[in-house]
Amino acid sequence: MALQWFDGLICGLDEAGRGPLAGPVVAAAVILDPARPIVGLNDSKKLSAKKREALALEIKEKALAWGIGSASAAEIDAINILQASFLAMTRAYAQLAVPAEKALVDGNRCPKLPVATEAVVKGDGKIACIAAASILAKTSRDATMLALHQEYPEYGFDHHMAYPTAEHLAILERLGPTSDYRRSFGPVKRWLAAHGQG
Repeated sequence: MALQWFDGLICGLDEAGRGPLAGPVVAAAVILDPARPIVGLNDSKKLSAKKREALALEIKEKALAWGIGSASAAEIDAINILQASFLAMTRAYAQLAVPAEKALVDGNRCPKLPVATEAVVKGDGKIACIAAASILAKTSRDATMLALHQEYPEYGFDHHMAYPTAEHLAILERLGPTSDYRRSFGPVKRWLAAHGQG
C-alpha cells in the first residue's frame, strides 16, 4: 500500500522506545517536501537497520523541516511513559525550523501542540510524514543505545536495545540496573525491591 503524502506544511510525529527498560524515549517531527519525494518510506519496524540509516540521511536532506526530542529515564519515572512520550514529541516539534499547519501523530492520543493535531492509529504504515518521523526517532534512539553500549558493553545494548528480551532480563538479574534504567518499569522495579533498593 502506497503511503499518503500531503501538500502543505503537515508535520508527522512518532516516537521510539516506549517498551525498553533503559534509555530515553525519543520522538521525531518531520515536515516532508512533496516536491522532493523519498522512495521506500515505511514503518521503521518493517525496515532493516541499514535501510533505516540510509533513509534517515535522505529525510534530513530532503524534508522541509525535522526535529528530534527525547525524555530521559528519570523523566519517564517521574511522569510515566505516555506523558514522557508526549514530552519528547513536544520537544521534537519545537525543533522544527518551519511552523506546521497541522500535526499527525502516530497512535490514538496526541500531545498538546500549538497547532491542530490528529491521532492516526498505525499511522507509520499509512502516512509518509509519520513514517519519516518513525525512522528518525528509531535511528536516533538506536544511536543513543549504541553509545550506552560503549559505556556498559556487558549489558548488550547494541543488540537488544534495552527491550525486555530473555537475554536482557538475565543480564539485568545478574548485574542489576545502571542509572540509565527506568526504575518504574516492572522488571527493574522488582530487582530493586528484591535487593532492598525499591
